[in-house]
Amino acid sequence: MIKDYINNNKDRFLSELFELLKIESVSADSKFKEEVDKAANWLVGEFKNLDLDNVEKIKTKGHPIVYAEKILDHSYPTILVYGHYDVQPADPYELWDSPPFEPTIKNDKIYARGACDDKGQMYMHLKAYETLKNVGEIKFNIKFMIEGEEECGSDSLEDFVVKNKEKLSADVIVISDTSIINNENPSITIGLRGLSYMEVELTGPNRDLHSGTYGGAVNNPINELCKIISSLKDEKGKILIPGFYDDVQNYDENTREEINKVPFDLNEFKSHINIGDIYGEESYSTVERIGIRPTLDVNGIWGGYTNEGAKTVLPSKAFAKISMRLVSNQSSKKISNLFTDHMKKLCPPSCSIKVTEHHGGEPCIVNTKTKGYKAAYNAFKEVWEKEPVPTFDGGSIPIVALFKKELDLDSILMGFGLDEDAIHSPNESYGLFNFYKGIETITSFYNNFAANEK
Repeated sequence: MIKDYINNNKDRFLSELFELLKIESVSADSKFKEEVDKAANWLVGEFKNLDLDNVEKIKTKGHPIVYAEKILDHSYPTILVYGHYDVQPADPYELWDSPPFEPTIKNDKIYARGACDDKGQMYMHLKAYETLKNVGEIKFNIKFMIEGEEECGSDSLEDFVVKNKEKLSADVIVISDTSIINNENPSITIGLRGLSYMEVELTGPNRDLHSGTYGGAVNNPINELCKIISSLKDEKGKILIPGFYDDVQNYDENTREEINKVPFDLNEFKSHINIGDIYGEESYSTVERIGIRPTLDVNGIWGGYTNEGAKTVLPSKAFAKISMRLVSNQSSKKISNLFTDHMKKLCPPSCSIKVTEHHGGEPCIVNTKTKGYKAAYNAFKEVWEKEPVPTFDGGSIPIVALFKKELDLDSILMGFGLDEDAIHSPNESYGLFNFYKGIETITSFYNNFAANEK
């Protein structure tokens, strides 16, 4: 009956998702503030249509949090669903094959910003609940907390969680904001990396100078910043910030062998992103580099004259945004401080430096012995007819560690995206198969969790 209901309502589910995808809810750019608010209002309407109770659009110092619940029976277990309705900036627009906020179906995929991350995946939970509401017997309580700042650091969420522990009390948290290995090999994410996101501003002279008059006599901050950045790693991919690896968890050979048993096609990996060869920290496989090793990457670098034509200036300033993905036992605050101190030591007297910490989050490891994990495992096995593989995800969901710390709740990471979905990039997509299969799997998780808890 569940599968029939989903199949009979596929077109409507997709049409509703398209409405959400058309909203330009870019949280990081203030010019989209009204659109972010519009997406929150849209979710409020959807929750009311589901006949949920206590539907709220909660103001924060940033973008709103949308909350809703249905408490059917206090003896039933309670599931808390977390997701986000904000999206990454769509720039550069010219690299999209179709407009990022005009969802398009091509090759059985939805192409739009947020299709996979996280509107499409978050919305599956609403449709799963609707499905059970219409064709199943619901023996669980449900709470939804959907935020609008995940893509810009979740600055308001920690304060909300700390102040609303009773409101958010539950037996498990489920999040669909990760991926599976592929559509033949389902998986459950059991590890996430943390994040330290920094911005560097290097200043030389007090204004842009004529490169002929001053060149060779005044240090160029762009040249200097490039030199500083290039010194942060050695030729073997090791990060050279003192103390960076002090707290990194190192796995024994048996554990590393288990991690590398994950089905992984290196040639397919390279072809998806059109690279000639892989690169990374020496002595680790690609799977390990993505899942259990820390990173340092420049996300953007700019300064001087970048418009059309030539302008011979020696620039006053150079900028870079740098992110570090962190692994088990590392602290984002500690790493941010180590980075800041190191950058200041590298700055020569000919320049001055300003280092800004934008946001961070802690790494986490999921407990696979819980009833929630068992329910997810059984749901995948039931719907996909294949046992899911536990995997380490290279991405970050900082709220997961916060949930554990403040609510003492484990999060179950049931994502359905694919590496080829190009999240955060032009032409982001989400497979129709994954969208509908995800809804079915989530309904199974809800039922399995309710059964396991009784």
